Amino acid sequence: MSFLGLVIKNPFRNKTRTALAVVGIAIGIATIVALGIITDGLKTSTEETLKAGGSDFMVIESDVSDMMFSSIDNKRVEDLKNISGVQDVVGVLLAVYPVEDNPFFVVMGIKGDKLSLGGITIINGKGFSEDKDEIIIGRAASKKLDKMVGDTLEISGEKFKITGIYETGDFQQDAGAFMPLIRLQELEKKEDKVTMMFVKLDKDADLEKVANRIDDTYENELMTVKSLEDFGNVDSGLRMIDTASWAISLLAIVIGGIGVINTMIMSVYERTREIGVLKAVGWTNKRILGMILGESIVTTSVAGFTGIAMGLVAIQLLLPLGMEGLIEPVYKIETFLKALGIALFVGLIGGFYPAYRASRLAPTEALRYE
Repeated sequence: MSFLGLVIKNPFRNKTRTALAVVGIAIGIATIVALGIITDGLKTSTEETLKAGGSDFMVIESDVSDMMFSSIDNKRVEDLKNISGVQDVVGVLLAVYPVEDNPFFVVMGIKGDKLSLGGITIINGKGFSEDKDEIIIGRAASKKLDKMVGDTLEISGEKFKITGIYETGDFQQDAGAFMPLIRLQELEKKEDKVTMMFVKLDKDADLEKVANRIDDTYENELMTVKSLEDFGNVDSGLRMIDTASWAISLLAIVIGGIGVINTMIMSVYERTREIGVLKAVGWTNKRILGMILGESIVTTSVAGFTGIAMGLVAIQLLLPLGMEGLIEPVYKIETFLKALGIALFVGLIGGFYPAYRASRLAPTEALRYE
């Protein structure tokens, strides 16, 4: 049998032990993949939100740990309109309610005459009236809830008539609903408050200069969010998931490495005599080291691909359990390459010591081993 054939075949001599090692590593890899897909989905949704309605940037309350905690006095909408370079401003109140089987249904309040500035395009029906219990829902929400124009939607124990179906291009917004700002303020008991403001600039205005002007004028009260990096600085959700992803990656390396070391050391002990025979017939230390290290990498590679498959299955199971409508999974090749890279790294660090130990066995001692 060829050297490569031995490397591929040897890890599966003891199928039970190898299977346990593969499963242990695969669980860590699956978690990395699932978190990576969720994180990329959150970032993509955030980027789409930042570009809502073609607005140039977002303004939220400064010094908040999460955008959901942002609370801005409604009068600031008019104040920002008077800043040089600003064409228009729209205030939006954000709230989350359980609706039917979705515990995280996003409802946004906005003035009815500012729908276009919010990037909201009515594709069926019409907009809502400010003085009535009316609501418009996104195309994704319409499909998920099986609701059409003329139906009613119950929010916080009150019924609202659906007057239109809209589309924004932002998955999170299209999976939610918009209602009159003043009505949502009443429901949330946040009169004259908004969560954020979208700012549209004059055609020739300098974005950085206008944003800095707002930051300076309302220092310690408001802050401008122009990019995903800015958003990440104030959104604890993104930071927490990013941190969790890296922490689990490190944990997978440590636990996987220990598992591989244990598996490969046991394999070396069981094959001590065999290794002695190989060295007696001319195999060099380097060749022995390469064989054991190769076996370790084969084991973790199988675990890597298994973990990727498990991660994809986990995402599909999470979608119906509340994630659907909140996050649209984003599958990037970088996520899978990172997972495979970690699996291979685990194979290298976990297999090095057993491989080195096997390569240093004396042929005469190994041949006497029983």
